Amino acid sequence: MIKMLVLDIDGTIYRKDFSASQAVKNALRTLTNEGIKVVLATGRMFSATIPIAKDIGLTSPIVCYQGGFIKECSEAGKVLLQKDVPEQYAREIIDILREKDIHCNLYMDDGLVVENDNETIKRYTDERNVRYSVVESFDNVDLKNINKMLAIDTDTKKIEDLQKQLSEKYSKDLYIIRSTPNFCEISNIEATKGNAIRYLSKLWNIKKEEIMAVGDQDNDIEMLKAAGIAVAMGNGTEELKKIADYVTDTVENDGVVKAIQKFIKEKI
Repeated sequence: MIKMLVLDIDGTIYRKDFSASQAVKNALRTLTNEGIKVVLATGRMFSATIPIAKDIGLTSPIVCYQGGFIKECSEAGKVLLQKDVPEQYAREIIDILREKDIHCNLYMDDGLVVENDNETIKRYTDERNVRYSVVESFDNVDLKNINKMLAIDTDTKKIEDLQKQLSEKYSKDLYIIRSTPNFCEISNIEATKGNAIRYLSKLWNIKKEEIMAVGDQDNDIEMLKAAGIAVAMGNGTEELKKIADYVTDTVENDGVVKAIQKFIKEKI
């Protein structure tokens, strides 16, 4: 029996227009009302995720920043877990991104800070309804409580090469993963969705076989490995599909609902 359902957001429950279908909302509300822990696990900020949870009607703690931040499902809720990027590495990453002319989003204390107010950040924040602040230079910022860093570029090859370079250099110190072809995320080495699932399952005394996880990108691999039932979206990456127990339909065709019907509740 599944007692915990963990879901990525973008490409899993959120379609290309950054919305969830009514069928997905109804299914997740039904599971929540029946006592199943429905957990959102995302690279997004908490402040950008809480409206999504409220819209769907979820009450479980939210996993943000790829697993580096877990907080109860309210603005005034308790922070259950926080794993930050050490300042030393943040400074080094900033210099590398400057050299490569790659845009950098810096997340601190659940706020977004940039030093280049360009079309990249405007498009990113407009699509996600996120506020941000601009500083003259990161060199003048006290880099404390860094939730994560995000490198963004329209050139997917550039991001792919960056991810490989950073992974080779910081394999023992940081968690480096691409969450989309254009996004490379840099987090604390322990900040993975898989570790977040294990933390919550221990907190709630839920066994691995009682957990189902659904995702679509490579940053969901660790999450799926931590679950008893690992489901990849039909629009997911080939690497994710390789380690999944089941590949459901695409996000546009309510793949999450179909996975729920197969493994948790047939009529929903």
